[in-house]
Amino acid sequence: MHEINSRLSKAAADAVEKLLPASANGDLASVCIWADHVKFRYHWSSALHYIDTPDNLCNYQYNRDCKDENGVPDRCVAGAINNYTEQLLSYNSANENAKTYNLTESLLFLSHFMGDIHQPLHVGFTSDRGANTIDVHWYTRKTVLHHVWDSNIIETAEERYDDSNVDELVDALQKNISTGWADQVNSWESCSGNKKTCPDIYAAEGIKAACAWAYKGVSEGSTLEDDYFLTRFPIVQQRLAQGGVRLAATLNRIFT
Repeated sequence: MHEINSRLSKAAADAVEKLLPASANGDLASVCIWADHVKFRYHWSSALHYIDTPDNLCNYQYNRDCKDENGVPDRCVAGAINNYTEQLLSYNSANENAKTYNLTESLLFLSHFMGDIHQPLHVGFTSDRGANTIDVHWYTRKTVLHHVWDSNIIETAEERYDDSNVDELVDALQKNISTGWADQVNSWESCSGNKKTCPDIYAAEGIKAACAWAYKGVSEGSTLEDDYFLTRFPIVQQRLAQGGVRLAATLNRIFT
């Protein structure tokens, strides 16, 4: 997510700087994890981190899938992105509603959820809770398939390629955005119909990637090693890049 700052317009960068908590020292990426830490205080927010889709259909529909376990509509990561985007639009407005929102929290939630929706298993199957109940071995370590995509693939890449240096991983992503993926970046950023953000597109991509890459070839008790890591790491890199580019584009549209 470090690539966000360099892609913000001046107006968006100024707004982000004003809204960030002092502890962030002007770095949005440093507080993108905040929404995970407050799940225990804000119990209501847990359902906003993911979308459960019907098993093995490998597609997503907002009206069918964006609900929590009690069936309350709009309580999923796509609904949350729409909601916090809408709240941030009240920044700079004389609108009375602006005073009712904590726009710092809106920014931190939006930034985190844009990351979550790009992790393929945050748009996963209902019965395994986005692969949280699929036990696997990552090399010799016991874990669950969801965690492999949340953390293990990135950690292994850092150990293997970057001497555990996240900055080098970020530099590689930025290089790819300006070179290898340069011809795709415009299409990643764009949102049709004058929308500020397009979570339905991101979620539809996510469940497709989950089926084609995350779930594929994995069953309960699988041992995942180099074959899996080397073929899946490029997918993780691309989804990280798309999430960063789209968050910046969304913030630019909100604040500019």
